[in-house]
Amino acid sequence: MNTITCNTCGHLNKEGTTICEKCGNPLDNDQKGKLLNMRYDGSSIRSKTKNRSIIDKIWNFFSSVKIGVTLIAIALVASALGTIYPQQMYIPRSVDPSVHYRDQYGITGQIYYQLGFHNLYGSWWYMILIALIGISIFIVSIDRGVPLYKALKHQAVKRHPNFLKRQKLFGEYKDYSVDEKKLLISKLKENRYKIAEKDGHILAEKGRFSRWGPYVNHLGLIIFLLGTIFRFVPFMYIDDYVWVREGETTVIPSTNQEYYIENQEFIFETYGEDEEDAVFEEALQNNSGPVPKHFETNAVIYQDVSDDIVGTEAELEEIKRGEIIVNEPLKINGLALYQDSYQLSEFESMSFKLHETTDEEEEAIVEFTVDLTDPKREYKFENGYRIELNKYYPEYELDDGQPRSISNYPRNPGFVFFVYGPDIEEQEASFLAIGQNIPSGDNQYKIGLTDFSVRDVSGLKVRKDLTLPILGLGAFIFMIGVIQGMYWQHRRIWIHQGDEKLLIACHTNKNWYGLTKEIEKVIEGTSFKMVEDQENKQKQD
Repeated sequence: MNTITCNTCGHLNKEGTTICEKCGNPLDNDQKGKLLNMRYDGSSIRSKTKNRSIIDKIWNFFSSVKIGVTLIAIALVASALGTIYPQQMYIPRSVDPSVHYRDQYGITGQIYYQLGFHNLYGSWWYMILIALIGISIFIVSIDRGVPLYKALKHQAVKRHPNFLKRQKLFGEYKDYSVDEKKLLISKLKENRYKIAEKDGHILAEKGRFSRWGPYVNHLGLIIFLLGTIFRFVPFMYIDDYVWVREGETTVIPSTNQEYYIENQEFIFETYGEDEEDAVFEEALQNNSGPVPKHFETNAVIYQDVSDDIVGTEAELEEIKRGEIIVNEPLKINGLALYQDSYQLSEFESMSFKLHETTDEEEEAIVEFTVDLTDPKREYKFENGYRIELNKYYPEYELDDGQPRSISNYPRNPGFVFFVYGPDIEEQEASFLAIGQNIPSGDNQYKIGLTDFSVRDVSGLKVRKDLTLPILGLGAFIFMIGVIQGMYWQHRRIWIHQGDEKLLIACHTNKNWYGLTKEIEKVIEGTSFKMVEDQENKQKQD
């Protein structure tokens, strides 16, 4: 790296340095009439001086404020587009997202889905964008923060006169006494300035910590962004859903089949059932159906304590039981189960009979029951008849004349049965659904519904979020940086003891008006005149 030699003290400064690190003499001799750029106290910045290797180019790319602002702008625009339509997590879980966005929002919804905005905050490109913003913030902080720290940590008390003369607030004084100088220093101390002295030269400084406000902001943002990225680590963040039928025990999703939940009972209450609800009678009459008042799930949580061997049957051990109520989750080892939804009177099983087509009152030839949760493929009987369940539609509907199931939950089941028998040359096909019984052709036999059973189903949200403390810490640190940089200023006053003159120069990183008023109070009662604002003087000239 090239170096710059100071003409006054001979100190070798790094390329890009504008103020000598040792004596404070400005190194930009061609800019004598201009005020000094004190942004980083004249220190050299890596991104401004190195651009040779591929590492330098990558460093310079991410250290660019324009690149950082551009990345943030892209993230903000993408986030805004993600709010045009509901995210996938907010649409019904029983529907196909590609169909839902097309049917609900038309061509724009289909484009929205195909571009991946339906799951924006979980998409790989959005996470890469957030990671790039974090990298940019980190590199900018190192690129600017380290030189600034070194410059402030090792700043000299004695500064070159040219350094003082090129400050915004500057004054020269010939007629003054030692007592007035001491009074000036005393007043600076009263205003909480730290005083450093060398060979009669004074550096009065306060509020240096405010210079680190932006970097504290950066630290908070980096921690916050890490928290958002950690949401894609399975053991750090879980946001899943499980439907549990009454009397059923099922695995809790996203727990690697370690935890199971049993729905012992689902309790559902509506307004109007109690006398105390009479005050709501008028409002309830305006509703077409029952209005939920309270619903909860009495649940038992089990843990699989069997050996972790493939094919080993789960050995469940009860670890907790309790009620899952809206806004009152059941928690276990960081997991929280929230009562979110329900399905009343879901079909559990249906019983059928096979009889002659001509006489429905005739005694059944065979009877069988279909478990709608886990239906059998085939039902055989001792009298030689066999019934095959060829098609099963848990939630049946017609789509362009073709039957299909819109979910895997038995809310409106439909069946296609094939009947085989000793007196049947070819199988007979029958389609059954609620309110429909359609035989295929001239069937000799007919299948009819005889009975059914229902049960309630509880919909539970499975949540685990270990990133909240990280997000909270990042937000807290960010706010500290905001307060630190907003309500305090870094103020410095140099008093240079010359042979004939006393030079006073002042600088602050912001709020020049406040510094001006403070200096007026400090010099009050002395013969020192107010320092001159050289920036305004240059504009007037």
